[in-house]
Amino acid sequence: MHSLSDRLSLIMSFIPKGVSVCDVGTDHGYLPAALYLSGGFLSITATDISHSPIENAKKNFNKLGIKDVNLICSDGLRGVAKQDAEYTVIAGMGGDVISGIIDRCSYKNEIKFILQPMTAAKTLREYLAKNGFSIEKETAVKENNKLYSVMLCSFSGSPYSLSMGEKYIGAIKPDSEVNIQYIKKQYNICKKCADSLVNVKEKAAEYKAYKDACTQIAEFLEGHNGV
Repeated sequence: MHSLSDRLSLIMSFIPKGVSVCDVGTDHGYLPAALYLSGGFLSITATDISHSPIENAKKNFNKLGIKDVNLICSDGLRGVAKQDAEYTVIAGMGGDVISGIIDRCSYKNEIKFILQPMTAAKTLREYLAKNGFSIEKETAVKENNKLYSVMLCSFSGSPYSLSMGEKYIGAIKPDSEVNIQYIKKQYNICKKCADSLVNVKEKAAEYKAYKDACTQIAEFLEGHNGV
């Protein structure tokens, strides 16, 4: 068995036993293989939009003697029954792509999502807020010297607004070293954007938004060694 990366291990820790799991964009199938070998899940489904990753996953499953993972070549959750996707993982893609996959899912309001954007986490959080998906849990992980967010989300039915700072740090709390690193990175991103706009009159509103984000994030980190 290929050992799971820290990123996939964190994602796996978000999934309780006794549920059906669908891994969207499974690639080599490492996560569903680990789920299957750990046991205790109602069903495991893995999808990918291309045939090549499906074949790679199938080869890996065969090597491990795994026969009960349902492999589907599909765009997102199309072709996956709701009862097979109680917990759906969408990881390793951009936040805009993840948003689109959720949006196209006919039963998106009835399942839980574990999301891990590689880029555009802000875009994903904005989509979730606008469409009434609450972030129940969010934490950061470092892989290959890059920081990512993993979030557990479900439909609440109540759209909500996010401050500029919340768009960048989400529900991540400064309660671990990696979470603090993630929050500081978002602060630095906002500060760099603000600094680049400080003397651009036609971008005054954007400058203020980034400055507000810096203030909000700095206040959030107060008492945790600052920024």
